[in-house]
Amino acid sequence: MEKLRCAIERYTPWNDQEAADRVMLLRALDALDNPLSRENPFAHFSASSWIVNPRRDRALMVWHNIYRTWSWTGGHADGESDLLAVALREAREETGVTRIEPVLPEIYSVEVLPVNAHVKRGQFVSAHLHLNVTYLLQADDGQEIRCKPDENSGVNWMPLDEAADNRVEPFMAVIYKKLNEKLARL
Repeated sequence: MEKLRCAIERYTPWNDQEAADRVMLLRALDALDNPLSRENPFAHFSASSWIVNPRRDRALMVWHNIYRTWSWTGGHADGESDLLAVALREAREETGVTRIEPVLPEIYSVEVLPVNAHVKRGQFVSAHLHLNVTYLLQADDGQEIRCKPDENSGVNWMPLDEAADNRVEPFMAVIYKKLNEKLARL
């Protein structure tokens, strides 16, 4: 967990949202029992990916079965402190893309994301927070893509603006637009 803490401490926030959320992530590492496990029902770490093509004009999105919206890829840390490895694994599992790599090895973005109560695999999951670390990944948009039916029912490359235009979860549209703004300045 020390490597994760150092990565978060070194991360330079892009805006006020990231500055505030970075503080919360660091506090969670100190205050929460087992923050890397979803066994902590209040808040736990997750890793997400903003996956772009080499031209950096399209993002790879999945239709999330629970939230019923187009979404980035990602998942729970489940005890693993190497969140880049988690982000890469989840990206491959959720999209079927096999050749994917980090554009940057460092954290690309941080967020504290509210998760509404829902039912997953027949089990009720209470509302909680995802202490999220995002990585910028790149994949060739000519690769074969496929769904992961237990999590998503669609995988699609979208123009960056369309990927950010998320009507179901307005807060996520703000996050995706931020990711695109950062991408434009790389």
